[in-house]
Amino acid sequence: MNQGKMLGYILLGIGAGIFLLGALWALGGSIETQGARILAIAFAFIIAAPLVGLGMYTLSKGRLEAVEMAQIRQQQKLLGLVQTQGKVDISMAAIELGLNRDQMKQLIYDLIGKQLFSGYVDWDDGVLYSSDASKLKSGTCPKCGGQLTLAGKGLVKCPYCGSEIFTTS
Repeated sequence: MNQGKMLGYILLGIGAGIFLLGALWALGGSIETQGARILAIAFAFIIAAPLVGLGMYTLSKGRLEAVEMAQIRQQQKLLGLVQTQGKVDISMAAIELGLNRDQMKQLIYDLIGKQLFSGYVDWDDGVLYSSDASKLKSGTCPKCGGQLTLAGKGLVKCPYCGSEIFTTS
């Protein structure tokens, strides 16, 4: 469990505990008048409400952090697969990472956007290739040898076979 979620649960518990103790004390019989009981419960609520609110906020932030960390772990795993194997079947990697094809495509483009991956993707054959940026400077496609055209920053697309080549430099 990450720290944000743990802190959120702790704050929720402390806030709820303060309110319950205040309510039990107010209703337990040591306070004689009804107005004093209501005032004691209101005071306990005033102290507990910010703690509960902060706990809920921290818990939701912790959940978002957990989702981001899961995505980072998926990216690290995919990069590790490509770097160690040099050639990765996209559908097998998607199964290993527990993703569908669209999620896998988004993961690949996210890595490219962060300039963490250079290589090329053959979407037709469903293969992800790692490649040194220096090998791609020749201007020819590593798959078919055709002349490459620039398609965007860090992205070169082969007009012949449709491979997308990504460079980090």
